[in-house]
Amino acid sequence: MCRYRHVRNQYLRCGHAESLPPVEIQCGSTHCKFSPNHPPGCAPPSCTRTCNQYHLFPEHYNPTIDSYCSVCTRARSRQRY
Repeated sequence: MCRYRHVRNQYLRCGHAESLPPVEIQCGSTHCKFSPNHPPGCAPPSCTRTCNQYHLFPEHYNPTIDSYCSVCTRARSRQRY
């Protein structure tokens, strides 16, 4: 079943965190109404009985990056000039 992926990058150099926009991860199943492989002719009421009607729980990733966040990177580049 399709799900969303939420990523929140944690930056070690400045201590800030940035959340990226959620991304839909598509499953490819013909029995998931959110999948690109879901048949276009599959419609209620049969679709609600045979196909998944909801997303799975979202994936959460919190990578730690040894760098500065985008705001601090821009601020540091302005200080050089």
